[in-house]
Amino acid sequence: MNILLWHVHGSWTTAFVQGPHTYLVPVTPGRDPDGLGRARTFDWPDTVRETTPEQLRDAQVDLVVLQRPHEMELAERWLGGRRPGRDIPAVYLEHNAPDGDVPVTRHPFADRDDLTLVHVTHFNRLFWDNGSTRTAVVEHGIVDPGHLYTGRLARAAVVVNEPVRRGRWTGTDLLTGFAEAAPLDVFGMRTDGLAEHLGLPPDRCRTADLPQRELHGAMAERRLYLHPVRWTSLGLSLLEAMHLGMPVVALATTEAVEAVPPGTGTLSTRPDVLARAVRRYLEEPEAAAADGARARQAALQRYGLKRFLDDWERLMTEVRA
Repeated sequence: MNILLWHVHGSWTTAFVQGPHTYLVPVTPGRDPDGLGRARTFDWPDTVRETTPEQLRDAQVDLVVLQRPHEMELAERWLGGRRPGRDIPAVYLEHNAPDGDVPVTRHPFADRDDLTLVHVTHFNRLFWDNGSTRTAVVEHGIVDPGHLYTGRLARAAVVVNEPVRRGRWTGTDLLTGFAEAAPLDVFGMRTDGLAEHLGLPPDRCRTADLPQRELHGAMAERRLYLHPVRWTSLGLSLLEAMHLGMPVVALATTEAVEAVPPGTGTLSTRPDVLARAVRRYLEEPEAAAADGARARQAALQRYGLKRFLDDWERLMTEVRA
């Protein structure tokens, strides 16, 4: 089967393209957001093929995976007038939790009868107003990086992109308090200036933007994974940390309450409770390793790659029937 999808979310796509199909990823000369082509920092198989808009006009496409509202019009134009959901089976994959007037935020593809709206968490489906559109949930899957955890550095790992701009959404304002409990290493895109923004000395808040192949090893050297996010979809970095064998300290918000079971870390809506958990892991490395090992087993069971791909195979079969 030939599946058309845009390169929007590198980590999610890395798992999706491990399936048994051919994946057509649009590429434009400038590699703009509508034509990024193949990932450069993730390992994708040869079945992911860069395809120009001109080539798509006559390409055999068996399913379209839409991820942004404007892709519906874009796909119809690039596919030579073939309409996703009418002429070619289609799903709309929603990566995000709703913004705006939550919980009455109406999804852009609500009340449609031509496609299936797929959410990545049950929380997201619950909080979006999907109208009458058929919905499904396919929870995340992770390409297992292996049990790399050493925890040799008594620091907390945080992974967040654009923490200054996103502010309260990602819990950036909470990092000042957490930095009192443990020195922080914040990984992600556009993290420069974070320590200055928070008024923290450099040794209490370091930042780095690492390629994916280096990120997992760096995370696994830290004693614990800290997830201060208030409002966003379930971060794949949280699930990757659990796969690595890291204990998790996270706000009990959105889907984290489902992803992090007892014995794998600490969840709470109270920053003071989380700060105590951070200190405990720094002081008790054996406890950190034990909770991290349980976190890995829990993540493998619920967010393993085979379950993810099997769920997608069933859904795609239903959509194309």
